[in-house]
Amino acid sequence: MNLDALEYELLKPSPELLDDLAKVDGDIMLLGIGGKMGPSMARLIKRALADTGISKRVIGVSRFSDPELRESLERDGVETIAADLLNEDDLAALPKVENIIYLAGHKFGSHGNEPFTWAMNAYLPGRVAEHFKDSKIVAFSSGNVYPFSPANSGGLSEEVAPSPVGEYGQSCLGRERIFQHFSKKNNTPILIYRLNYAVDLRYGVVMEVAKAVLEGKAIDLSTGNVNVIWQGDANEIAIRALLHCESPAKVLNVTGPETLSVKWLAEQFGVAFDKEPKFVNEVQETALLSNASECHRLFGYPKVSIREIIDITATWLKEGGDLFNKATHFQEREGKF
Repeated sequence: MNLDALEYELLKPSPELLDDLAKVDGDIMLLGIGGKMGPSMARLIKRALADTGISKRVIGVSRFSDPELRESLERDGVETIAADLLNEDDLAALPKVENIIYLAGHKFGSHGNEPFTWAMNAYLPGRVAEHFKDSKIVAFSSGNVYPFSPANSGGLSEEVAPSPVGEYGQSCLGRERIFQHFSKKNNTPILIYRLNYAVDLRYGVVMEVAKAVLEGKAIDLSTGNVNVIWQGDANEIAIRALLHCESPAKVLNVTGPETLSVKWLAEQFGVAFDKEPKFVNEVQETALLSNASECHRLFGYPKVSIREIIDITATWLKEGGDLFNKATHFQEREGKF
């Protein structure tokens, strides 16, 4: 199988994205493009613009510690700006475009580095919100702002008051509150995008479970249930969410419709790889779960189903596709990342 062709097909923009992107006025800037989702999101926007014949600037901002990423984005038509967003001069120099997708944040390595985590996750949003007060902003947040809930609860919806476990989740709530403050203060249309576990071919809960089964490693069942969404679908929703920014800021949970059993997920890969999954620890009664029914009302159900995610993940591993080899820490129950 041609893995490049498989990935290209999976990243094809949907008709709904093409329709909505045509309604987005102005250029689009992705702040913190260098993370897990930014590059594929920018390329998706460029591909959708090419399909519709619409002309917009797509600008990616990052420190670009990896120059190869910057070069590859520019080859794909994404304008890039190297900037440290915590540097006042760098931030002040950014052009004030109409649409901002805010991806900047700090998670892994936050335990033991709490001051920097709070600076990135709670201080910086205020500086960004002031600089781009006349823009629409889709601000990425996390399902970690919620407390754990019973596995049979169906997940927590946006109406449930946040109660994060640990400083990382607390700092994410700080980010939300700061964006909410400046949305009211400056009448800035903002959508707070609470994402709970995007997965793709190289990274994520599904890949992590699949790889453990393939390598015969035990899977920790302490956190026995998860929500996931295909990263391509999550990218589309983030772009289309530019049409749903509001003041006061709108909060939106983004994830798939299922409450997945980690054990069931491992068993599916056991069948795919003809291996018996290994498990440790007992399933706890609670997990970090989100109810994304409002997201599904606005944007429809994700295009890529969990069965398809399992199949393409198994294929990717069997064919030797490249991996990020970074742990998700989805089993973490004390909020330490």
